[in-house]
Amino acid sequence: MNKLYLRLFSICLFFSTIASAQDEWIVKADKINPSNYYGVTVANGMIGIVSSPEPFKVKNVVLAGAYDLYGRGRVSNFLNSFNLLNMYLEINDKRIDAGNISNFKQELDMQHAAFTTSFDFGDEAAVKYTYYSLRNLPFTVLMDISVTAKKPIKITAASVMEAPDALKDVQNYYNEIDRPHVTISLLTSTAKSPTGKLQLCASNTFLFNEQHGQEPRVIHEMWDNNMHLMKFSKTIAAGQTYQYAVAGSSITSAHDADPLNQAERLTMFAKLEGRDRLIQYHKQAWDELWKSDIKIEGDPQVQQDVHSMLYHLYSFSRAGTAYSPSPMGLSGLGYNGHVFWDADLWMFPAVLVLHPDIAKSMVEYRFQRLAMAKQNAFAHGYKGAMFPWESADSGVEETPVWALSGPFEHHITADVALAAWKYYCVTQDKQWLQEKGWPILSATADFWTSRVERNGPGHYDIKDVVAADEWAENVDNNAFTNAAAKANLQFATEAAKILGLKADPDWQVVADNIPILKFPDGVTKEFAAYHGEGIKQADVNLLAYPLNTITDPAQIKKDLEYYETRVPNAGTPAMTQAVFALLYARLGNGEKAYHFFKDAYEPNLNPPFRVIAETKGGTNPYFATGAGGIIQSLLMGFGGLDITDKGIVQVKSKLPSKWKSITITGVGPDKKTYIVK
Repeated sequence: MNKLYLRLFSICLFFSTIASAQDEWIVKADKINPSNYYGVTVANGMIGIVSSPEPFKVKNVVLAGAYDLYGRGRVSNFLNSFNLLNMYLEINDKRIDAGNISNFKQELDMQHAAFTTSFDFGDEAAVKYTYYSLRNLPFTVLMDISVTAKKPIKITAASVMEAPDALKDVQNYYNEIDRPHVTISLLTSTAKSPTGKLQLCASNTFLFNEQHGQEPRVIHEMWDNNMHLMKFSKTIAAGQTYQYAVAGSSITSAHDADPLNQAERLTMFAKLEGRDRLIQYHKQAWDELWKSDIKIEGDPQVQQDVHSMLYHLYSFSRAGTAYSPSPMGLSGLGYNGHVFWDADLWMFPAVLVLHPDIAKSMVEYRFQRLAMAKQNAFAHGYKGAMFPWESADSGVEETPVWALSGPFEHHITADVALAAWKYYCVTQDKQWLQEKGWPILSATADFWTSRVERNGPGHYDIKDVVAADEWAENVDNNAFTNAAAKANLQFATEAAKILGLKADPDWQVVADNIPILKFPDGVTKEFAAYHGEGIKQADVNLLAYPLNTITDPAQIKKDLEYYETRVPNAGTPAMTQAVFALLYARLGNGEKAYHFFKDAYEPNLNPPFRVIAETKGGTNPYFATGAGGIIQSLLMGFGGLDITDKGIVQVKSKLPSKWKSITITGVGPDKKTYIVK
C-alpha cells in the first residue's frame, strides 16, 4: 500500500513538474548555468532590459531610437544606455555574489512583463527582486526588492549607475530634494554618444515604504567618472521582510530636447506615484495588450512558446512612437538596431492584425523617412522613392558598404508599400490613406516604373538585384522582387481609385508586363539563372503569401514541394519554415503544417528561457523577425485570417490533430474573435 502510494505520489509530482514547466504565462529557470545563459528581455517598446545570470545585475539597457556612428561598418548603430538597474546588496557586511548564494532561480511572467530572481543567502536571508520596464511610462523602469531575515541581520543596499564604454564626457550628479512628506534622492548621469551627436541621460531614486522621517539615510559615493552609487543601511529583525524599490528613467536628446532635466523629472514622477501605483498601471496596460491573444487548446508547451513570441513582439513595439523594430528588437545591439524588411513583411502583419495602433507606429516610421527615400532614388538615377535596405534614425542607407544588399536589395521598397496598403485594408482609414498611405504608395510605384527595363511585352525586366533569398546576389527577374513590384503598382492604382485620384496609367502597364518566370514543368523559377541551388530563405513561396500573386492551390503545392527541399538544415532564418507552415495549413495539410511550424523555432531555442535565435543552433537571441513569421503562421495559416481590401476575413484552414482548437481574440479595429476547431 505504501509503495503504491509512493508510486502515485511520484507520478503526480512528475506531472506537476511538467505542468509547471509548461505554464502558459511563466517561463522558469531553476537550474542556471552562467556559461550557457541567453538573457531574456523585459521591454515596453522604448526601453529594453536584458537579464543576467549574476544576482542584482542586468546585462544591458537598450533604448529605441538612440543611434550614433561608431563600431561596425561606418554606419549608425544602436547605443547601450546607462545601466541604471545594476545594484549590490550586503548582508552583515558580506557582499552577495554568485558564489555565496543558493537556490538561485529566475522566471519571466509574460502576462505582466515582470522578471523575478530569488535566492537564499545561507541561513541569514531569503532575497527576491522583480524588475519591470513600465508599460505605462515609456522611459521608466522599476526594480522591486524584498529581503526576508531568517535571523537578525543588517543590510546595505546600493544602486549603482554605470556608463557603457562607448559613451564619453560622462558627468555624474547627486541631488536630494526635500519636501514635507518625502525626500527624493536623485542619482543622475549624463554623457555624450561617441560622435557627440546625442546626449544620453539616466536618473534613479529609492522608493521606501516607511513614513517620511523614518526612511533610511541615503549616502552618495563617487567612484570614478563612469560609475557612482547611492546606498542605505537597515537592520531587519528575524522573521521580518523588508521591501524597497528603485525607479529610474533613461532618455536621450533623440527623444527630448532637454533629456537631463527630463530624466530627473520622470524619476521624481515615478517616486511620487509610488511603487504600488506604478505596478498597478503597468499590469493594467499589459492586461489591455493581452486582450489580443492566441489560445491553443491541446499543446501546453506550444501555448507557452506562442505567448513568448507575442510577448516579445508587444515588448519591442509601441503605439505613438513612430519607431519600427529591428530584427532583434530591444534585446541588445544585434544588427545595429537597424530596420529591415523584417519589420515590414514579418513583424508588421502580425502586429497589424492584433494591434493596429501599434502597427501604425511602424508604418509612420517609414512615412517620416519618405523624403530620404526619394533622395536615395534620385542618387541611383530612379524616380519616386527607394527605401534603404537598412534604416536607422535619419532614413539614409545604413547598410555597411561591404554588403551588396544596400545598393541592390530593392524589394524593400515594395515591402514598405505592401505594409502601407495592408494598414489601410485592415483599418479602412481613408484619411490616413490620403495623408500617409498615398504618398508612400505613389512614390514607390513611380520607383518601379523607372526601375524596370522595357524589353517588349511581358519583358519589363528587373535586373541586377539581391533576391529575398539573399544567397542569390545580382540576379535578374527574381520571383519575389518582380511579384512585389507588381503588387506595389497595383495597390497604388487601387488607392488612387479609392481616393478619387487619377492613377498614372503607366503603373498598370508596367505591372502587367513584369514577368514571373517558370521552369518547363511549371514550378515558379526563383530567378532567371536559377537551376535548383539551395536557398537561404523563402522567396518564391512568398508569392502565395503574403503577395497573393499565385492563388491556384495546385501551383502553391507544386512550388512548396519543390522549394522546401532546397532549404538546408542549418544557417537559414526561422521565418522560412513559418511560411511553409502557413501555406500547408491553408492547403488543408495540418500535419505537414505542424511539422514546419515546430521546425521554424524549436531548433533555434536557447536556454534557460527558450529564447529564439535567428538560425538553428544560433546564439543571437531574440529574433523577433522569426517570431513575427511564426505568429503569422498561426494567424493567417492555422487561424485562416486573410487581409483583403475589405478588411480581415477568415478562409478555410486545417489544424494539426494534436490541437483541439485555436482561438484568436482582439482581432482588428473591432477586436473580433475567431475560432478554428
